[in-house]
Amino acid sequence: MRIAVVGGGPGGLYFSALAQQLAATTGQTHEITVWERNAADDTFGFGVVFSDETLGGIEHADPVVFEQMQREFAIWDDIDVHFKGEVITSGGHGFAAMSRRRLLEILQARCRELDVTIHFRTEAPDVDELVASHDLVLAADGLNSAIRTRYADTFRPTRDVRDCRYIWLGTDKVFDAFKFHIVQTPYGVMQIHGYPYDATGSTFIVEMTSEVWRNAGFADLADRPWALGESDEKSIERIRELFDDILGGHEVMANNSRWISFTTIRNEHWVHAEPDRAPVVILGDAAHTAHFSIGSGTKLAMEDALALAACLHESPDVATALEVYEEERKAVVLSTQRAAQASLEWFENLAQYVHQEPVQFGFNIMTRSRRVTYDNLRLRDPEYVAHCQAWYAEHEAPVVERSRDHTPPMFQPVTLRAAEGRGLALNNRVIVSPMDQYVATDGVPSDFHLVHLGGKALGGASLVMTEMICTSPEARITPGCGGLWTDEQRDAWARVVDFVHRESAAAIGCQLGHSGAKGSTKLMWEGMDEPLPAGNWEVVAASPVAYSQANQTPHELDRAGLDAIRDEFVASARRAADAGFDVLELHCAHGYLLSGFLSPVTNRRTDDYGGDVAGRLRFPLEVWHAVREVWPAEKPMTVRISATDWVEDGQTLEDALAVAAAFAEAGAAAIDVSTGQVTKDERPEFGRSYQTPYADAIRNRLGVPTIAVGVISSYDDVNSILMAGRADLCALGRVHLYDPMWTLHAAVEQDYDGPGAVWPDPWRAGRRKPQTGRSDGPKPRLELIRSGGEVTSHRRWRPGL
Repeated sequence: MRIAVVGGGPGGLYFSALAQQLAATTGQTHEITVWERNAADDTFGFGVVFSDETLGGIEHADPVVFEQMQREFAIWDDIDVHFKGEVITSGGHGFAAMSRRRLLEILQARCRELDVTIHFRTEAPDVDELVASHDLVLAADGLNSAIRTRYADTFRPTRDVRDCRYIWLGTDKVFDAFKFHIVQTPYGVMQIHGYPYDATGSTFIVEMTSEVWRNAGFADLADRPWALGESDEKSIERIRELFDDILGGHEVMANNSRWISFTTIRNEHWVHAEPDRAPVVILGDAAHTAHFSIGSGTKLAMEDALALAACLHESPDVATALEVYEEERKAVVLSTQRAAQASLEWFENLAQYVHQEPVQFGFNIMTRSRRVTYDNLRLRDPEYVAHCQAWYAEHEAPVVERSRDHTPPMFQPVTLRAAEGRGLALNNRVIVSPMDQYVATDGVPSDFHLVHLGGKALGGASLVMTEMICTSPEARITPGCGGLWTDEQRDAWARVVDFVHRESAAAIGCQLGHSGAKGSTKLMWEGMDEPLPAGNWEVVAASPVAYSQANQTPHELDRAGLDAIRDEFVASARRAADAGFDVLELHCAHGYLLSGFLSPVTNRRTDDYGGDVAGRLRFPLEVWHAVREVWPAEKPMTVRISATDWVEDGQTLEDALAVAAAFAEAGAAAIDVSTGQVTKDERPEFGRSYQTPYADAIRNRLGVPTIAVGVISSYDDVNSILMAGRADLCALGRVHLYDPMWTLHAAVEQDYDGPGAVWPDPWRAGRRKPQTGRSDGPKPRLELIRSGGEVTSHRRWRPGL
């Protein structure tokens, strides 16, 4: 094959070396030519860092390159977080870094050994010429790839330019670990993160929001065009002054160092192919970028190169190889980009966490990407997590109930405050989320509800929430929804409540709501959100905006209608109190009636109940205050909101903060933070714990207790969210459908047996995990002296030792 490689960075060079080696195993030789517009010794940046996983792949793919890299590595395990005068250290992370310049020298030498032609200081021929004269064209030409731009209609790239400004620098101070320095300045919070790359120096990045950047005067210093390779020396001098206590008088080195806004590159497709012309494939920064706080662009590019070379070697033809490469690699990159996006956004919102104490802040920064978790950290450094657990028990659990042992955060008690009295004490922080079951008859719950909710209560959660209980026949979503508009319904719910109180340690809450524009639809398994074909009822809403083209257009509520619905909520709340529920949650989410008032997508009113956030809040708050008047003052109330509509011109995070603040001021014990389901046009960003950042923002910006929901599917997720201070409780739905005893089983998996996980007396014999398969008993002792337990690695970079 004749292969043209445009771009002589690590990705392009590594691919060239690997492809040539693999060809040699079959007795062939490729003709590979690399074009690099810069000189051989030009490089922008200082160090590159690799994970153990990536290094394992490099070692297997090309031992020669790996051995040369290994001789250059700075190796360490610790991450130090410097915050508020304290240093929080987590070990066992396994880093290896080296000079970017040395990496390029190694790869260049390897390519020459393998007869790869490299042209430095040479622009590549026009891509039209390349595709006409080669069998494959590889575009490894970086963030601003000209080839990607040429074929933009095929690749369909997007550029997401972020708010923060950062500058990449070097220093002759040799750090002994990965360092985060969080610095409060007169201009706002700034952060440094850096790491060593050899025995002589370290690389570090200074980052801050654009507002802080302007406040500090950097915008004025950087307000001019820059030549290629030129550095912002005035800003660098200012950085020396600002961070002199961190740098300790050491030299600050520049290399094309200027303020940058990080740009996330995504491409819908990675391959461009035309008949009778060589296909073009993109790699590295041309194909994707991931924020530097979660990984290295060099690492990703070299992983791309390894995958592409392997696919070309294993596939019967180039077209198949490129198809397999894109399918295989794109999934990995998307996963990395999701984690990087979470990390990037965490740093954009850094200021919302500076009130946290150092231990919690340190855990928060460690788990910011949602890829490193509580359990992951416990495996790496059990002593560190034990320290975090002890802190959580001391600071987050109620004083009279806190457990001071090594109890996982999810099993620490919590109290939901009430208008009067002590509030509701919960023995752990797991809630069974409200889940519509659609099996009520004329609003009356059945034996199914008794078993469903009673079983979940026996399963160990501290609070079990009903499905949305509707305030009138017309307030139902479907004919199978439960209600509280009659005394018969009240008494049937009381039967469920009595069972939960009598047989379990759980509390039980009533979620009260009205379907609004989403009412009069089929049962979920008959067609979710589809309108009833017959026997339907008219629906009402804030404005005549249908949920979808298939659904009814609701009638806009007038003053009389608003009063009637408010009174229905009040009557239902009285019955909920009479039934003995412990908590009442007002449902203001998911496009139902009260949510329809809150969202600008569904509220088009021009009277006092529309317009800005204050207007859109007016009716939900009227309902809240009316219900609060009849709900027992010693019992808490919560509210569920949709913090974003996932559409343009929908509810924003700033709107959600205003809504949450208003309900908190009105006495809400916690804000139950969900998202979306307001319009069929939504485009949610699904992923692990994808709704948690909204609960996180409300809790940490407003100081309001929150309940996190949304694809929280493991006890590891729950512990991570709680320990980092992103929420006070976690509500889980589908996992409790899969395993009604999920909470008790989570306790067993974590070797926890205490007051936070109460087994019903008849079931206590089952609180130990059953054996699986044959057991031959203890193995014979073959060691004279038993070795101790595993010791966490706290290796630090100490060159020369």
